[in-house]
Amino acid sequence: MYDVPEQQQVVQEGDPGLQQPVIRQMVVQLRAMDSYGTYDTWSDARVLDPLVLTKERRRAIPVVGDPDETTLSRVKAYYNAIAQMIERETGLLAVPVINLTHEGFGRALILVGKLVVVDKILRDVHRFGFDSLDAVVAEAGKLLGKAVAQVGEHRVVAEL
Repeated sequence: MYDVPEQQQVVQEGDPGLQQPVIRQMVVQLRAMDSYGTYDTWSDARVLDPLVLTKERRRAIPVVGDPDETTLSRVKAYYNAIAQMIERETGLLAVPVINLTHEGFGRALILVGKLVVVDKILRDVHRFGFDSLDAVVAEAGKLLGKAVAQVGEHRVVAEL
């Protein structure tokens, strides 16, 4: 699922979801992680397209499997984007920490100072994806809201 022909893409160029801040930040993160320059000539929609898993795409992924490097980079880009948005909202450094086994199980944490503001258990990472860009925005919004509230409640710990 590295490169999908343009006519089979789920995410299209005019999709309004492409203008959402978390989506914009994910594009920045994915392009930053692309050490081989693969995404240099790709549109933002094409870069993000593999993140959207339709029912057909999900069915094509085996139930059991190990995540590849491209999938891992999507997971990292997602949590990096959320961390960056937490920084923007709070003015404090947010650090994502992702610990995964080779089988795709583990945990994603985002730390602000000594405060853990996001703690997500990850399972079946080889199947990481969302139903749509709107689902990405909604899930990221929930995480961001909770994280910013945590920082607000425990600002002293977050500033350590």
